[in-house]
Amino acid sequence: MGTGHSIDTPMRVAPFGIDSVISIVDDLLVERIRKHYAAEYNLPFTQIARNAYDGRARRITAYLDTVQHIVQERFEAIKNSPFDEDSLKTQFFNMLPDVSPLKARWQEMLAEVDETRRRIMQNELTNLMKPGSIDVNIMAKVDHLANDQTGTPMSPEFSDASAALRGYANSIVESAMVLSAGFNPRLFGYIANFPQFYRDTSGEIKKKIVLKVSDFRSALIQGKFLAKNGLEVSEFRIESGLNCGGHAFYSDGRLLPSILEEFRDKKSELNAQFRPLVTAFYEKMGWEYPADKVEDVPKITVQGGIGTYGETMRLLDDYQVDATGWGSPFLVVPEATPVDDETLQQLIHADEDDLYLSNVSPLGVPFNNLRRSGSERWKSAKADTPKPGSPCPKGFLKTNTEFTENPICTASTQYQLLKIAQIETADLSADEKTSRKAAVLDKACLCDHLGNGSLIKLGIIQDHRGPQAICPGPNLAWFKGPYTLKEMVDHIYGRGVSLTPAERPHMFAKEIDMNMDYLERILPQSDLENPKTRKYLQTVRKNLEEGLLACEHIAAGTARINENLVSVQKAVERARLQLNRLMESYLGEPAAAV
Repeated sequence: MGTGHSIDTPMRVAPFGIDSVISIVDDLLVERIRKHYAAEYNLPFTQIARNAYDGRARRITAYLDTVQHIVQERFEAIKNSPFDEDSLKTQFFNMLPDVSPLKARWQEMLAEVDETRRRIMQNELTNLMKPGSIDVNIMAKVDHLANDQTGTPMSPEFSDASAALRGYANSIVESAMVLSAGFNPRLFGYIANFPQFYRDTSGEIKKKIVLKVSDFRSALIQGKFLAKNGLEVSEFRIESGLNCGGHAFYSDGRLLPSILEEFRDKKSELNAQFRPLVTAFYEKMGWEYPADKVEDVPKITVQGGIGTYGETMRLLDDYQVDATGWGSPFLVVPEATPVDDETLQQLIHADEDDLYLSNVSPLGVPFNNLRRSGSERWKSAKADTPKPGSPCPKGFLKTNTEFTENPICTASTQYQLLKIAQIETADLSADEKTSRKAAVLDKACLCDHLGNGSLIKLGIIQDHRGPQAICPGPNLAWFKGPYTLKEMVDHIYGRGVSLTPAERPHMFAKEIDMNMDYLERILPQSDLENPKTRKYLQTVRKNLEEGLLACEHIAAGTARINENLVSVQKAVERARLQLNRLMESYLGEPAAAV
């Protein structure tokens, strides 16, 4: 979703009982949004200066406390409103999934003819209402460690990720912290400093840990690391490696059906591995572990490219996941996300070619992007000047030390001038120089640009003052919008007319195509003389073949509502032909049976 496009989403949807996640990577954006909402709600506001001691953590704490206050205020207003036909309270209950026991009780209340009994039921329903969770996301590997004002490196607890964690831990919010983008042992070890992440005597955890993972092995490794410190993973959130928004992390050819099958079949292993380590830690600390009040296994959830109710039901039924997550489609729901008007119109009219896997991220990781966004136009204009690149106003993605002792960002003017000068003096052909310079100039200032859309939408800055970047998953090409919150929720739960056309490719079909396109992209750049590279590519082929078999089995089954299984079979057939061609061309391996 990007740093800006979920920045105030809990304030918009949590009062209706909907969980959402805020990115807290950009504490400077957080501070500007806090100032805006403090003025709107007449809350006290004292600015926390950029150079203030522990300023990053304090800004995040202050913002989350503000979000909690506003969510609670909005929720109480809904809770205290009447059960009128068009009230927000009725909307709260109406948007609940049809399988919800609370919705069933609400429908019983509507059918009740006795006024006294009806009022009693209304009071009971009101007391059972709860707001959605205000969760936060920290990218574990975005962990720049800055110097202090004297140029001395600061201690590890002041790294970007650790400070963000501390900011969340010290807030009044009781929710979940979602750690993504890889395993950071230093950050994971730092969690143990905060008792809020441990169980109290009633068995509750005020601050829960959610790990985004790509496969079962990484879940096991990261979960055991935390368990040795008595920390429990409440949820493993599986995401498609490529068919997602934001940064895309290639899963070595492993397709989602294969990954989900392993989690389904080995789910009990997680608790069996983690629980003894957790209880041993509690015993060492002299704490009582309330085993009788604790569920046996972490929750397993999945997200990435889900687009229909039928796909959701397949994930829930076939793979026994506990829940599914939806992100990108909410970018065309103005009630849920603060997307500026220009970018919103671009998203509404975008087709599959407009939403592409780019190389714009300074992290060197593929990044799902929108063509012709404000950021792309700004970047192109800067590339034609003597000073290409960005002034690097925030510096969260400073990782490169090719030319400097201290890390700088590859999207910065400083880096791009140095790199282009190096390319110009290198012994390369004119075409090769042009190609390499284009790759340098392709990097975008994501730190700053991903937050600008929300600032424009909220009226904090004018649209010409902030180039807007946005990072939707390719699934959004089939959601035209704009939609109301209720329309999107009804679509997710399979109520009413589908928001996507019948020809939309199945999420598994899209994932197959994206994996094959990615393989086609990396093969020409691979060192095929290196035995390790060849062995890796053979592993990719094996993973793809196993995943294609799983997808073919799905395609041969019965389709659920609005589930395009024909597209899965066609994608499997295309992929097998393409895989055989690539392996034969680059590795000289014989074609497998199709």
